[in-house]
Amino acid sequence: MINLTPQLTTQQLTDPMQPEPFRVKRVMKESYDTFTLEMEPVNSERLFTFAPGQFNMLYIFGVGEIPISISGDPNQPAMLVHTTRIVGAVTKAMSKLKAGDVLGVRGPFGTGWPVSAAKGCDVVLVAGGIGLAPLRPVLYQMLAHRDRYGKVVLLYGCRSPEDILFRKELEKWRARFDLEIFVTVDYGDSDWHGNVGVVTKLIPKAPFDALNAVTMVCGPEVMMRFTAIELQKRGVQGESIALSMERNMKCAIGLCGHCQFGPTFICKDGPVFTYPQLQSWLAQWEV
Repeated sequence: MINLTPQLTTQQLTDPMQPEPFRVKRVMKESYDTFTLEMEPVNSERLFTFAPGQFNMLYIFGVGEIPISISGDPNQPAMLVHTTRIVGAVTKAMSKLKAGDVLGVRGPFGTGWPVSAAKGCDVVLVAGGIGLAPLRPVLYQMLAHRDRYGKVVLLYGCRSPEDILFRKELEKWRARFDLEIFVTVDYGDSDWHGNVGVVTKLIPKAPFDALNAVTMVCGPEVMMRFTAIELQKRGVQGESIALSMERNMKCAIGLCGHCQFGPTFICKDGPVFTYPQLQSWLAQWEV
């Protein structure tokens, strides 16, 4: 059974509502509507430590702030990385940032993925669309300590070949002998010769020991619900399934109530939960 405990930082314990200035080092376009920001703290002595699965509140001056999971390498605390899709005014303003621009950062907040609990187990990561970004730090962490884990399997699904994130990185990982990478798309084109269909179709043929596996899932809620069902059909225990619930958070510390999901607050109690914690609520319409 995996245990999820919120991670606290010194910054959170002092003033969690005070943004810290970060300077953009690079903006990378991942797809037609998705981009990655690489940022450095204005205070050059600041090291940004985080646990895979945690999120930050990113603040664009004069526009607003939004929660985004961290998608960079936990082993490189001098660089903060966020990948997001353009879905509103704040992310649209972010996409127009250039090297040298400054934005505010609050965090990190929330529970992390059960990386420590996965030691000695097979690890299965299931990502849907932009859900690959919050899971990428898990892969970085496991590759840095590869001998601590059994098989490591990534099942990744997205809408089309053009929507595949981190394509060069996926190709690099796929060439390794100690990772299993499976990618599927909802619909392909004439140049696509890979899997076609929803990501849950990859679960029955994925090479892992279901009785000794820790699984981590991130994507749209309907995708996560059916992924958890298929994983259980395969033999994975519900307590060994972790899900990331990124929703509309406004404050990140449980004061505003915007992210309430059933009896829990995503920002304060999550964003990572075990499947038994969410099972009954994922089946409720428009909770």
